[in-house]
Amino acid sequence: MQQPKVIFLDAVGTLFGIKGSVGEVYGKIAQKFGVEVSLEELDRAFYNSFKKSEKMAFPGVPPEEIPLREFEWWEAVAINTFQEAGVWEKFTDFASFFGELYDYFATAEPWFIYPDVIPALEHWQNLGITLGVLSNFDSRLYPVLEALELTQFLSSVTISTEVGAAKPEVEIFSAALAKHDCSADAAWHIGDSFKEDYEGAKAAGLRAIWLNRN
Repeated sequence: MQQPKVIFLDAVGTLFGIKGSVGEVYGKIAQKFGVEVSLEELDRAFYNSFKKSEKMAFPGVPPEEIPLREFEWWEAVAINTFQEAGVWEKFTDFASFFGELYDYFATAEPWFIYPDVIPALEHWQNLGITLGVLSNFDSRLYPVLEALELTQFLSSVTISTEVGAAKPEVEIFSAALAKHDCSADAAWHIGDSFKEDYEGAKAAGLRAIWLNRN
């Protein structure tokens, strides 16, 4: 197997994961605002809301408007989550709650790096392989990667909200490849989603590797 010129990696679920569950994080901060809810129910409601949402990509939107669009996208997910959990009306100041929640996910606090990640990144770097992140995340990914001290390994970060296309669409893979002047057949993509990462990368012509952490 020929060594790739570039390896692209997905972010959440591949490089790092959430401590506990999304429901635990949402519920813990909700408690600070006087709202009590089953964390298991909240976690289930979150994933239902997330799956029903449109892909987080804003084609044609000027770059300066993207942070607001990202905020509004996640705010809608959060509102739907707490509505489905039956406690949304218990908030007296949902805007303040969501602002704190949104900012929290831009820090290192809710995340942990998988134990296999640093050794793999160091190994590839020692082999002279260029590394990049390719993710359907929002612009908070930049401070998260910095806080987790992963940026030292990366030559590029490509996110769906800036490209205007989300995995598994070919356009986001093409945008990442263009940053390295790299042909698809000289690149690998590794990610934990079979549809978005494996099938998407394969359709775009990259060597696709599915990381099944379960």
